[in-house]
Amino acid sequence: ICDKEWHYYVINVEFPVVTLYMDGATYEPYLVTNDWPIHPSHIAMQLTVGACWQGGEVTKPRFAQFFHGSLASLTIRPGKMESQKVISCLQACKEGLDINSLESLGQGIKYHFNPSQSILVMEGDDIGNINHALQKVSYINSRQFPTAGVRRLKVSSKVQCFGEDVCIAVPDMDAYVMVLQAVEPQITLRGTDRFWRPAAQFESARGVILFPDIKIVSTFAKAKAPGDLRTTGRRSAVLEEMLHNLDFCDILVLGGDLDPRQECLELNHSELHQRHLEATNSTAGYSIYGVGSMSRYEQVLHHIRYRNWRPASLEARRFRIKCSELNGRYTSNEFNLEVSVLHEVRVPDEEHVNHLIVQPPFLQSVHHPESWSSIQRSSVFVVAMGVYRVRIARQHFTQETEVAKEAEMDWDDSALTITKHEAPGRGEEETEEEDEDIEEDISSSSSDSDDSEEDEEEEGMGRGRHGQSAARQAQLEWDDSTLSY
Repeated sequence: ICDKEWHYYVINVEFPVVTLYMDGATYEPYLVTNDWPIHPSHIAMQLTVGACWQGGEVTKPRFAQFFHGSLASLTIRPGKMESQKVISCLQACKEGLDINSLESLGQGIKYHFNPSQSILVMEGDDIGNINHALQKVSYINSRQFPTAGVRRLKVSSKVQCFGEDVCIAVPDMDAYVMVLQAVEPQITLRGTDRFWRPAAQFESARGVILFPDIKIVSTFAKAKAPGDLRTTGRRSAVLEEMLHNLDFCDILVLGGDLDPRQECLELNHSELHQRHLEATNSTAGYSIYGVGSMSRYEQVLHHIRYRNWRPASLEARRFRIKCSELNGRYTSNEFNLEVSVLHEVRVPDEEHVNHLIVQPPFLQSVHHPESWSSIQRSSVFVVAMGVYRVRIARQHFTQETEVAKEAEMDWDDSALTITKHEAPGRGEEETEEEDEDIEEDISSSSSDSDDSEEDEEEEGMGRGRHGQSAARQAQLEWDDSTLSY
């Protein structure tokens, strides 16, 4: 079929019957170039698409009868058959023409759709019924994220005339439907982006699960209706979660490819098959593909494991995940993960475990012979400083105690009066003797104070303490200037 249009072909081989479907419907009869029966062969076979192998009927075997055109996709499912109903459903386009109400068309209207529902043919005997039927035609687009743009329509009419020489010609009419831009989803990957595991866990048969709590969320911005209709400000937008399918998620290894001799990424194929997904594995990473819901992709990602048989030389490994919808039309954020290895430090038995006794290796001191005398001087200086500080504290305590005692011993001589009466018969000699006695008392008290001061100086008292003792002693001395004889 060379009409420069896209078509959907399905070939079902149920030996020895071969059925060809075009656009969801069986296509018969079809031309077979070489009708050689399919049979087992001892020669190595090769599958070829877009050409025919000519071997037995020509002198030089070669490929011939090449396919000239464009091939969008090719799927081969060995050992599986699909019914015509499934094939028709796969071909059914989610965008095309439709009729709102078939019951309202009436009995006199006949209609026919092509398999892709891009062409609608209507027949009728009454012009009124035809006009009424045309009003029921609609454009549908059931895609979740339709492609924005113009859809052009063309209405062609043909009138059949019976028994008339001249027939009426109706001009064609062009129209279009504008599909607006759909709300674009924002696919977000969330989860733990960094963790540590012991080296023994990397060596185990199960390995380390990379994405145990990853979550795939898709949101879209929805305009929030204002509370007051009189407000002219910009409407605020709220994010609402939506569910849709994904078509692939790629896990990329960062910082260099995997070394197959000591590390790999693993995933049980049963996890993929029961969710109708496929995957490819390489040293660059892991690729999971197939149309599936976000929850299915989450469940598969939860089982991705990383193994390393020689983790002693490994510090960390970094990975990146990126998912997509509609073959890359909508992509998620790039989720980065870093996995670090916890290495075990083994201490020999002969070494002491206490880190306060054993000096750490990064603080090892180097002893020099000439520095021993300086260490001794430093030690003597520290001891002398300690003795000096203890002596000063003791002196301060002794000073405070003595000051408190002297305060209690102070004389209150404000109300003290001394009166002297001369006895009859005594002369000037007695008076002089009394004066000498008083002077002797004063001198003895002063000498006593001097002795006490000398004792205090010997005990190490400071100058401040000596000044205070002198002031206290001065208050205790007799003031004989007011004495009357």
